Amino acid sequence: MIIKTEFLDSPQPYREMWQRQRTLFDTMVGIKRKGGIPTEGHILLLEHQPVITLGRHGDEANIIMASELERRGIECIRIERGGDITYHGPGQLVVYPVIDLEQMHLGIKSYINLLEEAVIRTIAEYGITGERVEGATGVWIGVGTPAERKICAIGVKCSRYVTMHGLALNVSTDLDAFRLINPCGFTDKGVTSIVRETGKPIQVAEVALRLASHLLQLLQRNQ
Repeated sequence: MIIKTEFLDSPQPYREMWQRQRTLFDTMVGIKRKGGIPTEGHILLLEHQPVITLGRHGDEANIIMASELERRGIECIRIERGGDITYHGPGQLVVYPVIDLEQMHLGIKSYINLLEEAVIRTIAEYGITGERVEGATGVWIGVGTPAERKICAIGVKCSRYVTMHGLALNVSTDLDAFRLINPCGFTDKGVTSIVRETGKPIQVAEVALRLASHLLQLLQRNQ
């Protein structure tokens, strides 16, 4: 499978990119339903205009400042990925792989692990140690300390081993926006970003190049 990467360099409307993912996803699933093998996968890397998304089992009670969301004009959209609730906005790198895991010899659990590993390797280039937390998908900083905080959220959908949705890595995100919700359903953990951790100005495009490289390396070794 050839995997094509594409970086969109301005914040994108959520619904527009959601539909683009679904078109790619439905095409690949359709090929597999007919007994075919998809020859092309896609990785979309982008920022979103401000939006809140709820996973298919997400709890609306985790929206704690609904009036403020309305005041800011931030839409809340329920979508088909796993996970609970999260915020997307400028300064956050969102990565949507639409690929066939079967050709990568990956199950869903090992795929999630691979996404986490790609992020861990990327933020290590900025001197940040990312870790996993048992039972809490994503990448975390300061694990096991009172300052445990999340730097990357992950939520995917998979059908016939074809994936959509993916990960959201905070680069220079406005972390104040996370006060409007209980991020990922947690009430006792914070969120952070690469800029917050390093104290340096970092561009999303730069991080996108590094993350795409690590992600492709990890995927290709499984083909």
